[in-house]
Amino acid sequence: MIINLVKNLAILLIKSTIQSTALCNNCQLSTVPNNLPQQTEKIFLDRNLLKILQDGCLSRYPSLRTFSCANNHLRTVEENVFSKSPLIENLNFADNELQNEHKQVAHSLSSLTQLKTLDLSGNGLTEDMVSLLIQNLSSLETLYLSRNAMLRLDESTFKGLHQLKELNAERNLLFEIDGAFDHMRKLERLNLAFNCLPCLVNFEMTQLRVLNASHNSIEWFITNQNINETFQLETLDLSDNLLLFFPFLPLQNHIQNLILSSNLIDFYQGFSNDSSLNWTNSVEYYNLGKNVGNVTADLWSESLHGDLSHVELLDLSENKVKYFPEGFIQQMPCLYWLKLRSNCLQSFSLTPEDLSVTVYELDVSKNRLTELRTRQHSISELNNLTHLNLSANDLQNLPPRIFSSLPSLMTVDLSHNPVGVCNSEEPEYTSSSECVAWSNMVSLKHLYLSDCSIENIPSSAFKGSALTHLELSNNPYLQIKQESLASLSSTLQHLGLGNTGLGDFDFSPYSRLKSLNISKNSISELPASLMSLNLNLLDLRDNMLTTITEEHAAMLAQRLQAVYMNGNAFNCCHLDWFKTFEEYNDINVVDLSEITCLDLNHRWHKVVLFDAVRCGNFNYEESIVWYILLCASVSLSIMGISIIYLLTFKPKMLPRVIKKRCWRPTSY
Repeated sequence: MIINLVKNLAILLIKSTIQSTALCNNCQLSTVPNNLPQQTEKIFLDRNLLKILQDGCLSRYPSLRTFSCANNHLRTVEENVFSKSPLIENLNFADNELQNEHKQVAHSLSSLTQLKTLDLSGNGLTEDMVSLLIQNLSSLETLYLSRNAMLRLDESTFKGLHQLKELNAERNLLFEIDGAFDHMRKLERLNLAFNCLPCLVNFEMTQLRVLNASHNSIEWFITNQNINETFQLETLDLSDNLLLFFPFLPLQNHIQNLILSSNLIDFYQGFSNDSSLNWTNSVEYYNLGKNVGNVTADLWSESLHGDLSHVELLDLSENKVKYFPEGFIQQMPCLYWLKLRSNCLQSFSLTPEDLSVTVYELDVSKNRLTELRTRQHSISELNNLTHLNLSANDLQNLPPRIFSSLPSLMTVDLSHNPVGVCNSEEPEYTSSSECVAWSNMVSLKHLYLSDCSIENIPSSAFKGSALTHLELSNNPYLQIKQESLASLSSTLQHLGLGNTGLGDFDFSPYSRLKSLNISKNSISELPASLMSLNLNLLDLRDNMLTTITEEHAAMLAQRLQAVYMNGNAFNCCHLDWFKTFEEYNDINVVDLSEITCLDLNHRWHKVVLFDAVRCGNFNYEESIVWYILLCASVSLSIMGISIIYLLTFKPKMLPRVIKKRCWRPTSY
């Protein structure tokens, strides 16, 4: 009885909640509906045809708290539209045309004393228009101004918005923000992405928690070093800018996420120590009007990096970093993700003395690494390192057991490095070698060795390991043997053997295999051993297949979820496999529109467009036509030659023959 009562109360509550919301999006409406329940609290009119909000259109709904009119053709809002709606807290006018009648719109908004969230994105507004629209909205806590036409912000733009907590001004044309946020002591989230800001200096917004200034033209980020207060900043995104130096962070802060990818960052301390170079140790900064005191910073002082003790994510991908100052990474004892992809590093230290022991993921791919420094006796202290990406470098000589000493290592990517696979049964190597040992690594699950110039994999290479993903593609001289992967038969789920010169290989022992790549080989017939597997994905691209037997096609269609087949020499008259795949809706031939076949006249056709019904007599009929044309042309040639001969050598003979046959006397 009590349970039923609770259910009934829950149903009533849900009904009352639904009844208080009116969803009228995409209804081709040109006016606000006047037949909604009077107790309606939320009205959504997005993507309609409204051009004007007339006085009285909302007077029927005194309980209205949320009104959304985004993506219409709204040009104006009459002055008294909201006079009978004093409870409105959320207002969305995004993607309209309010720039034309913004003064009248500003007058109408002034009556909303409870407004907390306002979205004016995508209205073509300048900074002066914005200032007028929000001048009486002191209750605002969230303001969206993205995709407008603001150029410059100053202390008068947001005057009076003392309660604002979040401001989004991305995708404008901002090139200066002179003191615009100094009075906003409650502002916690600021988005200035996709603008034209040249620098951020004298940064002193201590209360800010999230700052996104990505995709600008920022060359310098400098905090006011005279502030002793702790900055609350947790996330700083300066990616896709023109930063020349590591940002000069607050001396005391709570930064956890420091995103600096796609800049020009390098450490220039070495230049300052070179007396032959005329480098200054300080630099002065001014705003465009030069009406603010200059900021002077000692470029080579490591203390200007600020407090890094709380950093958990450091993303320096796609910069110009050649080295790190001594102890730099050690300043981040909480570091969890370190991303250094696409830099200029030539060596890297994989030791607890130079790398925080808390690092979980390390990406040093696409650098110039020729050396990976490590100490075998202490590397095991990096017991949290789980994902390691060293791909696209020039690593050749590594300690063979360098990775087996990392107790939590789950993923290693050594692709595009000339490193082979060691024989685990040979005596232990004591120094660097041209191969790495992968045996007895219980934690390792994903191993990527694509394009490593591997020619041989010893039979005991993966003994004692439990790999689920092994990528060996693009090793064209690899002689893969059955015993090389035998120890992984019970664990392997993904296997990449594309472009490996794959020959006769029995896949049947790999019962757990779900994804298989055997593309770019010379396979002319689908291996029968594949039929015993329950694959989800099969890559057969760029082989020499001419057809697939109907039996095999049916088995694949029943099990596979996706298959790649383009780049084979399929026979247009043996496309039964294609019909079979069409009959099964569960299989997705991903590159179906690109697959071609070859007819008997060596012409290529799209498989999806080829008319296989006429395949049997199409070429025969076409051949008969060609024979007839050939015979006719030969006959005409002989006849022409005969006439020319007669006219040339026996000119009197031809007239006598014609006269004899055609000129007969007529009887009257």
